[in-house]
Amino acid sequence: MNNGQHNGSSPGITLNDIYFVLFRHKWKIIFLSAAGIATGVVYYLVNPPPFESEAELLVRYVLDSRSPNPSSSNTRETAPTDLGESIINSEIKILTSFDIAQQVAKTIGPEKILARMGGGSDPIHAANVIKNNLFVQAPDKSSVIDIIFRNPDPAIVQPVLQEIISAYLDKHLEVHQSVGKSDDFLTEETTRLSSEISQTENELRTVKKNAGIVSIETAEKSYSEQIARIREELLQAQADLAEHQVVLKSGTADAAPGIAASSDSQEEYQTICAHLDFLKRRQTDYLTQQGYTEENKLVKEVRGQIAETEKLKTNLEEKYPSLAGSYIPSSNLSAQQLSSGGGMEGLVSPQLKISVLKQELNQLQAEAANVDDAESKISDLQRKKSVQEGNYQYFSTSLEQARIDETLGAGRVDNINSIQAPSPPFKDRSKKLKSMLMIIVGGILGGVAWAFLIEFYFDTSVKRSIEVESKLKLPLFLSIPDIARNGYKHLAATTKRRQLQQNGDAPTAKNGKLEIVAWEAGSFLNPFYDALRDRLMSYFESINLTRKPKLVAVTGTEKGSGVSTIAAGLAASLSETGDGRVLLVDMNQERGAAQQIFRREAGCQMDDALIREKRDTALVQENLYVVSEGSNSEKLQRVLPKRFASLVPKLKASDYDYIIFDMPPVSQTSVTARLAGLMDMTLLVIESEKTSRDAVQQATSLLSLSKATVGAVLNKTRKYIPDRLHRESLGDV
Repeated sequence: MNNGQHNGSSPGITLNDIYFVLFRHKWKIIFLSAAGIATGVVYYLVNPPPFESEAELLVRYVLDSRSPNPSSSNTRETAPTDLGESIINSEIKILTSFDIAQQVAKTIGPEKILARMGGGSDPIHAANVIKNNLFVQAPDKSSVIDIIFRNPDPAIVQPVLQEIISAYLDKHLEVHQSVGKSDDFLTEETTRLSSEISQTENELRTVKKNAGIVSIETAEKSYSEQIARIREELLQAQADLAEHQVVLKSGTADAAPGIAASSDSQEEYQTICAHLDFLKRRQTDYLTQQGYTEENKLVKEVRGQIAETEKLKTNLEEKYPSLAGSYIPSSNLSAQQLSSGGGMEGLVSPQLKISVLKQELNQLQAEAANVDDAESKISDLQRKKSVQEGNYQYFSTSLEQARIDETLGAGRVDNINSIQAPSPPFKDRSKKLKSMLMIIVGGILGGVAWAFLIEFYFDTSVKRSIEVESKLKLPLFLSIPDIARNGYKHLAATTKRRQLQQNGDAPTAKNGKLEIVAWEAGSFLNPFYDALRDRLMSYFESINLTRKPKLVAVTGTEKGSGVSTIAAGLAASLSETGDGRVLLVDMNQERGAAQQIFRREAGCQMDDALIREKRDTALVQENLYVVSEGSNSEKLQRVLPKRFASLVPKLKASDYDYIIFDMPPVSQTSVTARLAGLMDMTLLVIESEKTSRDAVQQATSLLSLSKATVGAVLNKTRKYIPDRLHRESLGDV
């Protein structure tokens, strides 16, 4: 024992702990158990079991298709054994979905479903009733799904369950294969793609029309050939120009007679005629070679240019009649005409031809560039059209196949088989009994749980001796039972009454009943005081404390814990051993606690009790002296430690074997904590089931400041566990 500390460790919850909690709170457990039993019986009587219908389905495999066409190569077959419980759980989710409940409610009719459920015609309420009364489960590692539907109306349970299974099979196909809505989906997609193809064709036609072409390949080939031809003519014209210049140098060229127009007018006329000839050839090429229609944009543009050029030609001919017929195309000129040496006024000027050919070449190159610009957009539209046509072909084929499958019955659910069709309505009372038993068991377990919660969490008082050592870490000297409970009080009173009657001196009260004085009634606890005496003496022997007197303080944490009674009992028991004397000092502020126990008022103070000649008045029985040092005087309370310190030498020099001090409760203001350090042992009395662990720990901390040696006495303990379950005599600690 070192400053009251104990190194024992808590063994955890033992069987004794469980017994203690159950028997200590037995009435709480009995009350809650009775409430659970009553609630379960009322539940069974008030809520009779409903009618139910049961069915079983076997899910052999699940056929998943990523394509609207269930016959496509994108279909995957999965067995429940491949993915474990995930497949079955998915099917259970589909089966218990609100969509199925809503569809069944619509098919059966909300009025029928709600007829015995409060009535009404709300389809949402009816769907919720179906969903809440549908119970679906699958045994572990099984492909079988058990389905149960319950309702108070026996006429609808079987039809509702049949509709649930039918709706589930349709929903299964819709989720995994999309068969249920493939026709509508494929029809919509086919119509949409057809419309997109028509729109793309219109855009392609518009682009070609604006570009003035029918085919990219044909247009590119035509422009390439025309450009090559113009370039050849341009080279030939340049050669003719060189030859014409040689002829002019020879001086053989004379002015053609009869031309009154100026040279500028003639050159302008020749240019207009050459351009007109070029435009006509272009028109002929569009209509014959390239196959353009009369409504083509290019054809119309060429015709407009021809009309404007002819108008310019006509104006010049009207102004200069001599110009009419003077233009000769280059293809009609011969070498003889160029070499005849005649005047060149009636011939086409090579310079004009070269100019016209260059204009034609520039125009052709510009048109070819427009074709190149339009080619990329036309190619994009053609590729888009090709993709749309491929998609259209796919969905068109899928739609046709889906219609064929629907006609042939390919939409049937062959992967799910019925093991048991919905059974006729019946009542399963076992489930109702199970619910009633669950309520009863819940009440019992609730009572037990409440008892353990109170014991280990809510009630922090010290209740048993094992808690003193395991939780408070204090050495336990003794555990004293509560004589007012468990039959001890009746046993003590009966025993003492019999003794008094045998002696013939039993005192009686005014009402004629037997009067038991406090100390005499406590004789039943004498064995416990003797045990405390023996433990205390053994402790002093263990630490080799042989001097006399030995100073022992008895204190507590609060009033009413039995400190004075235990101090008096311990002092009386010590006085009965040998010839030694025992002094009991009452240190309480309320004078007379010890005297009330012995029914005798002390006649001297502590100073007188230390003098042999003056202590006889303090003698209450053989070898036992009682004095009082307590006072209500605050001044005395302040000087008491100093006075007590001066008395210590006298105390140690006295002829007493033991001096027992009945101390006030330990607190921050009491003298107990300050005087405990002067004692050889301080016994801290803990009242069972009232003194909290926090109060004991706080008192221990205050006592440890004065380096006091502390031992515990657990007072007023109650025995809850029957002897046949836990053998523990009244003297066991």
